Amino acid sequence: MPDVLLAGLDLPGLLALIAISGLAGIIYGYAGFGSALIFMPLATVFVAPPLAVGAFALSALASAVTILPEAWRKAERPAVLTILAAATIAAFPGVFILREAATDALNWAVSGVVLATLFALIAGLRYTSRPGRLSWLGVGAGVGFLGGSTGLNGPMVVLFQLGGQDAPERSRANTIVVLTCSSFIFLPVMAVMGALPANAIPLGLVLLLPYAIGTRLGRALFNPEHAGLYRSIAYIVIGAAAILGLPIWT
Repeated sequence: MPDVLLAGLDLPGLLALIAISGLAGIIYGYAGFGSALIFMPLATVFVAPPLAVGAFALSALASAVTILPEAWRKAERPAVLTILAAATIAAFPGVFILREAATDALNWAVSGVVLATLFALIAGLRYTSRPGRLSWLGVGAGVGFLGGSTGLNGPMVVLFQLGGQDAPERSRANTIVVLTCSSFIFLPVMAVMGALPANAIPLGLVLLLPYAIGTRLGRALFNPEHAGLYRSIAYIVIGAAAILGLPIWT
């Protein structure tokens, strides 16, 4: 076995991380969101936030093969490309916070953001105006900053898409494109800013397969007619992950 993979296997809690990655992939595959909201609070129970962010960003590359191609065909491309451009810029100050903040503070921030996002999702907040370039740039800034600082690139785009007027399939496609492609951003930004742990790459490679299997399974389960059910299940799993990830248990 290559030494790079052996470095990823030499971690306490590895089996738990593999299971968490697979679960996050399943939720992402059929609900179209929620992977980081599940992975980050649970993974940071076992490893430091920078390692969790870097490893998950790499493992999310599996989505580029399993569910991104179909989503790209259905997405609103001017919107998602604008969001991704803003996310790239905003990732730099986010990664700076990831690099400098204390681990306990980041763990609290992760669970806090997840719970706040869950409450907003359950509340069903919606808007009626047609979003334009400024709205997309604002969402992208949130994606990049939160993703860079906590690994949670999802809350801004998920709330934005679910609160709008797009059809479920378009909303799901936009969300998948933004979440998958924005994950590509964090690894190079973390590397440039000296925030990427040495074992993030091998751990991410180890998690690639369970995440890919999970997303493929979740995609096979997806049926647009049951979108409400999928969201409800995702909410329950996200809430459980946020509570279990609170630093009060350690």
